[in-house]
Amino acid sequence: MRKKIVAGNWKMNLKFEEALQLAIDLNGWIADNQPEAEVIIAPSSIYLPTLLENVDEQFLKISAQDLSAHEKGAYTGDISAEQLDSIGLDFSLIGHSERRTYQHEDAEVLEQKMKQAFAHQIYPIFCFGENLEQRENNTHFEVVESQLLDVLAKQDKELLNKLILAYEPVWAIGTGKTASPEQAQEMHVYVREVLDKNFGAEIANSTPILYGGSVNAENAENLFSQNDIDGGLVGSASLQLDQFTQIIMAAQ
Repeated sequence: MRKKIVAGNWKMNLKFEEALQLAIDLNGWIADNQPEAEVIIAPSSIYLPTLLENVDEQFLKISAQDLSAHEKGAYTGDISAEQLDSIGLDFSLIGHSERRTYQHEDAEVLEQKMKQAFAHQIYPIFCFGENLEQRENNTHFEVVESQLLDVLAKQDKELLNKLILAYEPVWAIGTGKTASPEQAQEMHVYVREVLDKNFGAEIANSTPILYGGSVNAENAENLFSQNDIDGGLVGSASLQLDQFTQIIMAAQ
């Protein structure tokens, strides 16, 4: 049985005091309510050490939003997997659509980022998904399969049991549009078929696949009730305690 996971990607939002208070409040809510889902938040990198010190990872896990493709060296502005590991971090997003779009990250870069994560005991939350044109052209399955295999096939297969996947249809991120539960389930099933064909049934059946695309308190229950949707990667709704906790409770 795959555990449900609800991850909040805070992106470039919240001042320090706001982020710290939200993390503390969320940690307290989880401790009091004991939801079944594992909860992860990904704040801005400058907040990571302080938030790690102020939450109990028994209740609330902390993730980076990104990590470097390089081990170390003259890469100004980058943060390495080794550095994240050294402060006690266990997770990082890799391949978010905004990184692919604005920083032009391609499969080669993402392949190296994932290798760095695995090498330093960081669990990758690997994001993938099609844009609106690809969905309308009916190439979305082909696009998703390519995004997965171009990166995962280059990894040590023995390490893929540490992987979390997040399907994020780009056309539904920050737009208010959401894939219907049936559309999302259809893609999640397809992803498991790709995993099964290329990496075996154990990986296919055990890998959590989250849905990320304008998840909110109103649609979360319908999305999470689908057999192959194991929770969500939540954007703006994760910045509001009442919204985010409702989403967490929907992942039971």
